[in-house]
Amino acid sequence: MYEPIRTKSVHSTLAGTASDFPHRSREEELDIQLAGHLAALLAVTDELRALAPSADLDLAAERLAEQVARLRSGRTPARATGTAPEPRLAALHERAHTLAGRALVVAASRADTAAAILSAERMDAHTAALADPKELSAAH
Repeated sequence: MYEPIRTKSVHSTLAGTASDFPHRSREEELDIQLAGHLAALLAVTDELRALAPSADLDLAAERLAEQVARLRSGRTPARATGTAPEPRLAALHERAHTLAGRALVVAASRADTAAAILSAERMDAHTAALADPKELSAAH
């Protein structure tokens, strides 16, 4: 009644078996994701440092760079050298707060205490900066 299938399925991989190409573990994927969030937070922190230099931001940038390098097997992250034209300080703090929150979620899911603590501290710092109107107007 039915003719048997004589060709391979279009859904099978061209590589043959599933073991023919490399796979990453869940932890490796989380490391990559966490390093990306922390690197993005570092870039925003560098922009904030350029607009409103402070010892707190310098220390935060140093600690973020250390964590990114640790997650990337010692490779140092790229650093921001300048700022976009007329950036709003409040917008940068909001972006940094969001990135720190994303990093905190990933760090918690992979049980990375150092990255989770750093992310939570940065969230608190950016929340405080947004709540203090003097700090936001000091750079202008």
